[in-house]
Amino acid sequence: MTSSEFLFTDNDFSRIRTLIHRRAGIALGEHKRQMVYSRLSRRLRELGVPEFATYLAQLEESRDDSEWQLFINSLTTNLTSFFREAHHFPVLADLARKSTQPVTVWCAAASTGEEPYSIAITLMEALGDRASTARIIATDIDTSVLARASAGVFTMEQVNRMSTERLRRFFNKGTGANAGKVRVRPEVAAMIKFSRLNLLDSSWPVKEPVDAIFCRNVMIYFDKPTQKKLLDRFVPLLKPHGLLFAGHSENASLVNQTFKTVGQTVYALGKGRA
Repeated sequence: MTSSEFLFTDNDFSRIRTLIHRRAGIALGEHKRQMVYSRLSRRLRELGVPEFATYLAQLEESRDDSEWQLFINSLTTNLTSFFREAHHFPVLADLARKSTQPVTVWCAAASTGEEPYSIAITLMEALGDRASTARIIATDIDTSVLARASAGVFTMEQVNRMSTERLRRFFNKGTGANAGKVRVRPEVAAMIKFSRLNLLDSSWPVKEPVDAIFCRNVMIYFDKPTQKKLLDRFVPLLKPHGLLFAGHSENASLVNQTFKTVGQTVYALGKGRA
């Protein structure tokens, strides 16, 4: 389909930018215009709507949360992989080994599951039998990717960078119709609770301080005021010696002086907060 399939004006794009920022905190730059057109065009086709203005009018008048969720799902980016930004996981393992209490980790952008499962594997390797007491809270704003994450099924291509030992220990190999796929073992899946969360929500499912927060490659989609509010809310949710793991292009110390750098995009609470 060409870009002339649906009428898409400057005003339409401006409205979409306002709506996604209000609903999800995402700040879309001008360079995202074609991406927005491409992704939302799918919704217009499915709904049989002739132009963006009509779709947006229906959306703003809608009391149906499911369409708002599909709007958000369309505009969120879910690039992920197992053990992405690999330098973080030895740091997490060291933190877990030093803990004398059950370890809790919040993965704030679970996407299709590769990140929380990587965290679970790391904890199992680091803690041995103690890993059965560890738990991972895995949240995401996108319901479609959460469904895939909960299933725990991946193609061999998605796991091919892991060692043979890890694949054998933490995954079951598919046969028959599932040949070429793997599923995470039940003991790995049991460590993780997946749930939908918009980071702009006033209430979060994380009520008690955790050992680590993984919020990687999320804040880059927010403007500076939203980033600061988010980091301020993280502070009371970290244990005194807890760690915040950010993405490779994010720098928590630039927007919140409460955090100090302790590793490559790894942050701890600063003086007076630990």
